[in-house]
Amino acid sequence: MRILIIEDDEAIARVLQRGLRAHGHQTVLAETGEDGVLLATDETVELIILDISLPGLNGHQVLERIRGTRSRLPVLMLTARSDLDSKVKALNAGADDYLTKPFAFEELLARIHAITRRLDQPESAQIRAGQLRLDLLAQRAWRDDELIELTAREFALLKYFMRHPNQVLSRQQILDGVWEYDFDPESNIVDVYVRYLRNKIDAPGQPSLIVTVRGAGYRFELPA
Repeated sequence: MRILIIEDDEAIARVLQRGLRAHGHQTVLAETGEDGVLLATDETVELIILDISLPGLNGHQVLERIRGTRSRLPVLMLTARSDLDSKVKALNAGADDYLTKPFAFEELLARIHAITRRLDQPESAQIRAGQLRLDLLAQRAWRDDELIELTAREFALLKYFMRHPNQVLSRQQILDGVWEYDFDPESNIVDVYVRYLRNKIDAPGQPSLIVTVRGAGYRFELPA
């Protein structure tokens, strides 16, 4: 996999490059946000590791610009802050995942593997639910004939819901099925991404397809 690292800390960048190359990945390095935005336009880049604290454009600004041109490119953000607000802000900016510094390299690899697992297991089938349609090979979603722009994580979450219609799914079940690695049980990451999906897939003026089941989790209701 060709991974773009956008990181201005030379020591961290060196560790990332050495470790990723040792596991068979190719790496490209950008030391500023501006350079990162430019390099991200290269279609051979398959994933980005993006630091939040950068000179010039910060990580949130960089991500916003990347999402304007490559909305589905997986992005893992690095942050030195472990507080919930910083993590939620990174996810709200469109990140597929985040990792707090300092980090164990094994965890970084696990998160990369989880983000990109969908690319390693291509599927040709489609899933339909009312006006919604998922193309699992193209990794695209439509409502009627309108394309819905989803991040990799949003697509994976919607696919999980549509494969378990009318079932009450706990937050832990969703974490296990979509994120596929240990996560802080107190995290609200599932709630954050459910909100993202509702804003994108629900038809205006219609009840949400993803129903909150108080004290239990969520249920994806098939539209009539």
